[in-house]
Amino acid sequence: MAYCTLDDLLQKVSESDLIQLTDDDDIGSVDTDCTDRAIADAGSQIDAYCAGRYKVPLDPVPGIIRKFCVDIAVYNLFQRRRGAPDDRYRDYSNAATFLQNVASGKATLGEQPEPEAPEESTGQASIVGSRVKIFSPDLMERY
Repeated sequence: MAYCTLDDLLQKVSESDLIQLTDDDDIGSVDTDCTDRAIADAGSQIDAYCAGRYKVPLDPVPGIIRKFCVDIAVYNLFQRRRGAPDDRYRDYSNAATFLQNVASGKATLGEQPEPEAPEESTGQASIVGSRVKIFSPDLMERY
């Protein structure tokens, strides 16, 4: 499950930049296979951090995860071509720090895990037991 889309990437980076970052065959358009791979890699990184605390893939996708998936994917695209500029590295670093905090329990995704469903009733009454008294007052008076 992808945590962001090509449209999400285009809100962060211009189409001409995406063409420069992905168009290995010089076609003049965005290589969607390349962007899909960057998004999948970002999602795998997110899952690796979140798996210890949440069921992955995350569904529904929290907004913060969508944002960080975009940041990581864009950073990965820059890294494959020419190295990431400082602002892209900063975004990636912020995402990685947040995800490390999620993994360590210092941060949450803003959602609580759903409580487990109660076991289905079998229609039988519960049996409550009590312990037999070993030391009754009569027995204690003998000593």
